Amino acid sequence: MAKRESVVRIGALLPDIMSTYGDDGNALVLRKRLEWRGYQAEIVPITLQDAVPESCDIYTLGGGEDVAQILGAEHLRQSRGIFRAVEAGRPLLAVCAGLQMLGEWFQVADGSRAEGVGLLDITTQPQSERSIGELTATPLHPQLQQKLTGFENHMGATVLGGDAQPLGRVHIGVGNSVPAGVEPPAEGFVDGVVQGSIIATYMHGPVLARNPELADYLLAQALRVEPGSLGVLDLPVVDKLREERFYGALHPPRLDP
Repeated sequence: MAKRESVVRIGALLPDIMSTYGDDGNALVLRKRLEWRGYQAEIVPITLQDAVPESCDIYTLGGGEDVAQILGAEHLRQSRGIFRAVEAGRPLLAVCAGLQMLGEWFQVADGSRAEGVGLLDITTQPQSERSIGELTATPLHPQLQQKLTGFENHMGATVLGGDAQPLGRVHIGVGNSVPAGVEPPAEGFVDGVVQGSIIATYMHGPVLARNPELADYLLAQALRVEPGSLGVLDLPVVDKLREERFYGALHPPRLDP
């Protein structure tokens, strides 16, 4: 396939502090799926020492611990480039702690509330116990049809405000969960947040390696083309990965007592 002239820039936000569970792999997936289609792509690492450029075509943000979240949120608030990028419609994928820090506030281990970036209409408090395991969900986003799969490992319970919508309805796992002491909703849990050009989720994996439809939707937004116009890549290994992960979610290994 012939190379395209323009280079697609993937802004990897805070890879020095926000990639605890390998979420920097999402940027690698985006770059590879672009290259397979003949696009030139580069990953632009944006660390705590860098001003956030508003000129990238797409951004990714991964998970981290309390201190990293606090430092990262302060940096993004002060740098302001991500605000201008989102206002311009640049897609941003955030995972787990990245989801939490983009909200209005999140509660940390000592019980205090840390100020978030303020790009998502959400708040995060602790849930009753840590959620660890496979997470599957049916997407609620109108452009996504394939079931979502990932791995969650978090203590957060994220409450969505009126401007935020959930990404998917959970079948296995808890996703956004509910704060400690709150009864689970009768209709079941949801995962993630969709607001403007931001998609956020509690799914690690990395999530885009497990969910090619989601990856291609984000790429379509970055390229300013219609969803589905990129065409489907024939990658049996990805189909096999999804099959194994869904099977593993339904049949988790038994632990000896």
